[in-house]
Amino acid sequence: MDNKNTAFNNPSDALTKDLSSPLLTDLRPKSLGYYFPAEFEKHDATWLSWPHKEASWPEKLDAVYPFYSQFVKQLTKSEAVRINVNNESMKAFAISHLEKADADLSKIEFYLNPTNDAWCRDHGPAFLINPKAAIKKVIVDWNYNAWGNKYPPYDLDDIVPTLIGKALDIPVFHPGIVMEGGSVEFNGKGTILTSSSCLLNPNRNPHLNQQQIEEYLYNYYGAEQVLWVADGIVGDDTDGHIDDTIRFVNEDTVLTVVEKNKSDENYELLQHNLKQLHSMRLLNGKQLNIAELPMPNPVVWNGQRLPASYANFYIANKHVIVPTYRCTQDEAALQIIQAAFPAREVVGIDSTEIIWGLGSFHCLSQQEPSV
Repeated sequence: MDNKNTAFNNPSDALTKDLSSPLLTDLRPKSLGYYFPAEFEKHDATWLSWPHKEASWPEKLDAVYPFYSQFVKQLTKSEAVRINVNNESMKAFAISHLEKADADLSKIEFYLNPTNDAWCRDHGPAFLINPKAAIKKVIVDWNYNAWGNKYPPYDLDDIVPTLIGKALDIPVFHPGIVMEGGSVEFNGKGTILTSSSCLLNPNRNPHLNQQQIEEYLYNYYGAEQVLWVADGIVGDDTDGHIDDTIRFVNEDTVLTVVEKNKSDENYELLQHNLKQLHSMRLLNGKQLNIAELPMPNPVVWNGQRLPASYANFYIANKHVIVPTYRCTQDEAALQIIQAAFPAREVVGIDSTEIIWGLGSFHCLSQQEPSV
């Protein structure tokens, strides 16, 4: 099933003139003044896709719901929450869990957009804004192939952004290449951080080289600079998403995870990433301010090391929601993140069950920015 158009659907009047061009595929959000704002900027809402795929949490799906519902409850304290569900039955099931968690249902909206899985960071809409335009918000709908065709089917996930564009009646752009929200990190001032292990992996866009991929990032995210680190953490089935390793907390400061145990398999690769970060310069010529964040103790389930990381936090309007893992590093990580976000309350939520799905709170969510 594929409801995608070549350029974008449901264009409003201010973009109709641009659509009259015969070169529809040459139309780029950047050329129209749109850009992807940083996550720490104000949101209208957070988008989620209700978890339902047993294969993503074998033997644990039921155990995920209480912690997921706590996540939703925390989000509703400062912004709307918009949840994709497959049908009315799933909506009712979700409401029953959210009521148990005492979430504010008045802040929650449900959309009948069927999904294959719950990872809304990667299959959800990328919202771009242009405060000076008549149409201030648009969506980019990247192609999605479940991290290199690892987990078919993904046909429903692939069209979610376009369905949301129709529901909100805003334009939707279609670059035509694979990209995932967890693979890119933004400072809101023209810089993107990403990893070569993911974006240059031949299981995504084998026909594109690094320079060509950067051009897509510039044109469809409204960026000016792409900074690359080498790798992601062990156990990450996405081939190294940046949202498990390095996060912008403001326009020139990052939190990056490091492993203190030299015998741990994450030690060398995270030290290499750290060295790369120290050599980087932003568009204004400044070095990055770098704060180090510890890794949790290894989280292992059925003999499999899971991609547990404190960097997979989500920045909401008034809170930073951090995954914790029932280990001694939890409190230190929360304190470091709190120091990085003095204007927000840092809240830890146990992610030990959720991480069995190979992702946590940032992977599950996608922000809709305010304009």
